Amino acid sequence: MESASFHHEHALLEWQIELGATEAISDVPVNRYDVPAVVEKPKVAEVPAGGFVPMAKEDPVALAEQAAKTASTLEELRAAMAAFDHCDLKKGARNLVFSDGTPGARVMLVGEAPGRDEDREGRPFVGKAGQLLDKMLAAIQMGRNHAEAPVYITNVLPWRPPQNRDPKPHEIAMMKPFLLRHIELAAPQVLVLVGNWSCQTLLGKRGITRLRGQWTQVAGLPALPMFHPAYLLRSPEFKREAWADLLSLKKKVQDG
Repeated sequence: MESASFHHEHALLEWQIELGATEAISDVPVNRYDVPAVVEKPKVAEVPAGGFVPMAKEDPVALAEQAAKTASTLEELRAAMAAFDHCDLKKGARNLVFSDGTPGARVMLVGEAPGRDEDREGRPFVGKAGQLLDKMLAAIQMGRNHAEAPVYITNVLPWRPPQNRDPKPHEIAMMKPFLLRHIELAAPQVLVLVGNWSCQTLLGKRGITRLRGQWTQVAGLPALPMFHPAYLLRSPEFKREAWADLLSLKKKVQDG
């Protein structure tokens, strides 16, 4: 008659088999308390002397340059910008703000970034600052859709920064290739850099009170830095200087 001890030991053996044991008795007794003379180090993949190679990350500026180059028309450029998903501003914006006015106009204005009204309508300079800009241009017989002296308008950034904060350097860097291509395709004869961030992007300089009114060169074109209309709304005492700049722009266009 089988003893209770046999059944207990048999049950323990079945339990070990279920756990994956394949041998009940080894050929050589093993002393688990012995320390091996040589401890083999785990093998690791060889790496350069400088350390582990980081995973390659996509360069958004390089991707923007590639996407911009593929556009041969303004419509294609707009589509390329709409498909560009590497700028986080796109996630919080309602609309892509591409341009307004007359493509092919002799004068192209480059602003900074859309505000709330621009984000809502999908066009640059449509809020209070835009209304002042229209009055400024009308004073020198120019306008977005002026019959004889139309202008074309865009921004450095096509998407509104949250709470209208200043653009960040990496945002400017990744959208600059699109802006330069925009200038090439629009082919104006004169550029107007509206505000500090437009100057920072295209001239690498800031300080609009120092830069304004001084003609310079951008992408092989004559360029005039001017006060942003939003700045003039806050500081109307600078409208005299803004008027002088407008007259300088009018003369440049008339002289060809």
